[in-house]
Amino acid sequence: DQTTVYPREIIRRALALDASALILVHNHPSGDPSPSQMDITMTKEVADACSKVGVQVHDHIIVGKFGQTSFKALGLL
Repeated sequence: DQTTVYPREIIRRALALDASALILVHNHPSGDPSPSQMDITMTKEVADACSKVGVQVHDHIIVGKFGQTSFKALGLL
């Protein structure tokens, strides 16, 4: 029911690809695409870390059996 995401790993990959921006995407096997508090906290940590190295996070999308949720559309990013 959880997984660990390390902002440094996301930043490492973005820099290796010379990315100036990225979109985070993950799934919720439960089917409910609503973001958890952990999803919100992790997204803010990743976005803050990315901004320090000049990489912008455009959105974070959660995909579930019953649809998808966009952090940008919800005003969470």
